[in-house]
Amino acid sequence: MSRTSVIAAIALAVSALSVPATAHADSGGTAPALSDVTSVGVHNTFEKHRYPFLADALDAGAGLIELDVWTNAAGPDWRVSHSNPIANDNNCAGATSADRLRTGPRDQFLSGCLDDLRTWHDAHPDHPPVVVKVEMKDGFTPPFGRGPREFDALVRSRLGDAVFGPADLLAHGGPSAATLDDAVRTAGWPAARELRGRFLVELIPGTVQENNPLDTWWIDRAYATHLSDLARVGALGLASAFPAVHRAQAGDPRLRYDAALRPWFVVFDVDATDFVGGDSDTGWYRDNGYLVVVTDAHKVFPTLDPVAPSEADARARVLDLAGRSASVVSTDWTSLPQILSMVTDRG
Repeated sequence: MSRTSVIAAIALAVSALSVPATAHADSGGTAPALSDVTSVGVHNTFEKHRYPFLADALDAGAGLIELDVWTNAAGPDWRVSHSNPIANDNNCAGATSADRLRTGPRDQFLSGCLDDLRTWHDAHPDHPPVVVKVEMKDGFTPPFGRGPREFDALVRSRLGDAVFGPADLLAHGGPSAATLDDAVRTAGWPAARELRGRFLVELIPGTVQENNPLDTWWIDRAYATHLSDLARVGALGLASAFPAVHRAQAGDPRLRYDAALRPWFVVFDVDATDFVGGDSDTGWYRDNGYLVVVTDAHKVFPTLDPVAPSEADARARVLDLAGRSASVVSTDWTSLPQILSMVTDRG
């Protein structure tokens, strides 16, 4: 049996063991929607100390991978790096064939990371849905050709029909759905099994942008405006991503945005301790069909080892956060592929 087949078999077996008795089954009854299940991902997946190559995280079964992207004019193109704003520092190989996923030169631009995703996808066309979380560290810079339209064009040119985008969700909502909020409230998300072989791109504002007092046009607001503008002219099919509301608060966190933008947010990204330890109603997200990416899972009391907790403790933490309505549990547990490949009931 090949290495890939072994990994797939292990992932399938572990997923089956990790699903509680109350979970839905794919056979018989109604298949669970994407918003009815919880998966597990890896924070800053692109960093070399986490995986030698990005494909390693995908082979491990991660339900979410994360890329940090810089767009400032001080460097060329879309750079992927955690802390270097002017150069690439990542484990992407820019592979255009499966045999180069672990042999190509690393430190690629965003286009190279997307090439890895597409090449891996072509080798595993029936893979479970994968969230691609993009933290735009310093925001968009449209004057330098790094705005929402250019981002969409780049993602579409590399990933093509492997992207599950806003227009796909809107179509799933039926003819009465005019916004993403209409779609999830009307018909919810497609069944998770229908999204096999697809990538869902999530955009969040980056730490640099959020701490820049001169920058008030964060990418969440910028991309939601972009979606609204595209929908107005019947061009939502050009969009490639879902903007996420960053951080939790009591009530509807979208109230911080203009009323016209709120219906374009159906994905939320929150810190685990704020999500479960604050005064927000976590069930509100599940009941409305919204997706919630919950970060730093290890920090919830009782805290766990951030990198290598025991498998039992990690599994219990995932199940606990799933019960609290997390859609994706983001971790640094790269040594636990049996946890990264978990898919369990949400709520």
